[in-house]
Amino acid sequence: MSRQTVIILDFGGQYNQLIARRVRECGVYCELLPWTTPLEQIKAKEPICIIFTGGPNSVYAPDAPRVDPAIFTWGVPILGICYGCQLMAHSLGGRVVPATSAAAREYGKTETVFDTGCRLFRNLPEESVTWMSHGDYLEKVPEGFRLTAHTTACPTAAIADESRGFYGVQFHPEVNHTQFGKEMLHRFLYEVCGARGDWSMGDFCRLTVAALREEIGGGKVLLALSGGVDSSVLAALLAEAVGSQLTCVFVDHGLMRKNEGDEVQAAFAKWDVNFIRVNAEERFLTALAGVTEPERKRKIIGEEFIRVFEAEGKKIGSVDFLAQGTIYPDVIESGAGAAAVIKSHHNVGGLPDFVDFKEIIEPLRLLFKDEVRQLGRELGLPEYLVTRQPFPGPGLALRVIGEITKEKLDIVREADFIFRDEAARAGLAGSMSQYFAALTNMRSVGVMGDGRTYDYAVALRAVSTEDFMTADWVRLPYDLLDRVSVRIVNEVKGVNRVLYDITSKPPATVEYE
Repeated sequence: MSRQTVIILDFGGQYNQLIARRVRECGVYCELLPWTTPLEQIKAKEPICIIFTGGPNSVYAPDAPRVDPAIFTWGVPILGICYGCQLMAHSLGGRVVPATSAAAREYGKTETVFDTGCRLFRNLPEESVTWMSHGDYLEKVPEGFRLTAHTTACPTAAIADESRGFYGVQFHPEVNHTQFGKEMLHRFLYEVCGARGDWSMGDFCRLTVAALREEIGGGKVLLALSGGVDSSVLAALLAEAVGSQLTCVFVDHGLMRKNEGDEVQAAFAKWDVNFIRVNAEERFLTALAGVTEPERKRKIIGEEFIRVFEAEGKKIGSVDFLAQGTIYPDVIESGAGAAAVIKSHHNVGGLPDFVDFKEIIEPLRLLFKDEVRQLGRELGLPEYLVTRQPFPGPGLALRVIGEITKEKLDIVREADFIFRDEAARAGLAGSMSQYFAALTNMRSVGVMGDGRTYDYAVALRAVSTEDFMTADWVRLPYDLLDRVSVRIVNEVKGVNRVLYDITSKPPATVEYE
């Protein structure tokens, strides 16, 4: 029995990836396609339903995104969200107009009243909060539709033609602000569309391993292993599929966090793979000597990484496949048609000339980040790798202000370890999106053991965010900050002052350089 698929047509809304994540959380596989995708291409995927996303346009504008009218006579259920709701109504004879007053425009949390006789809202409260974001108004409902939800300002907050399986909601059920949004999506998928819930990470893991074995055959695979979540999970997946045919090149540039290189290497000890760890600390430190400008640091590190990877590749010889950790957000953002070309350069920083491969393989390209983490657990990767926080490619070089030296790296490595250790002991590690210690280039007077010191100041940073486009600083307990500060100044030589960064993004960035 083939896996069921939901197609989400993307009209440019800000929450579109979130819709896809919510569908998959309901146990149903989905793909996010641009609204320009030809109907025949959509039909070829045999979806159980279509979801129209939100978008910034007005459906009555001459250049507004449209769909092939035949999609409405095809016979599959359709859910329209925000712009998608208005598009469906407009296409089927309804009328959408600009809101004539500020009261008719709705943004943010909105008290909404539901007709619980509608399958979308059955057994849910008659009143709850939804998240609105619209400046247009559905003035006339298409023939065959009835009103199924309303607000004080909007009598057409939801519409339905249940005989055809067509539903439209003016609000956004995919966001957490809509109190029962996930339940509404679940009802659409299971009660309207007959979903079986056949999307599980265990099944994906087994099917992908089998597919990789068939595709790779007896060929050799090369992977640049950074130690990050995506490349580590990909390495484990390929190790499970082809074992010794895989070569992982792990470039330890000396800019990793404490024990990180050893942990990455130990994680792959159970698989029969060719694991090459290149200890290149001296090479990188030599190249970075005297450099203080952040962008120059980044370019040097990227260039040196490629050169090391290139040198190791020459030792390996002929390679059939180059594996990359492209994940689904990369595909969406880059455009599905050109994703492989774009990411082949992005992921390894420019493909070296020596790589003689048949093709690039990207087994994770259908997964979101949280699904990649789940796959890592299925494959038996340790939790410290699966839940690893985002860590920049240039590593600790971005957390040392000014010139990079081994002494400074050792200071920030130890301070960072203490911060992470105390956060874990306090049970707060999982509540922060990213947290770390950075070494400033400020030195100040201090007193230790009745003697004068003139040492560095360490800055602690912790942020919470959903998308890393914006981030807020975390209000950590004072007693935790106190323990971290005491340990750092007592255990880390060269530090006599600890600061806590309470700047959000914007105006700051998450990292320092």
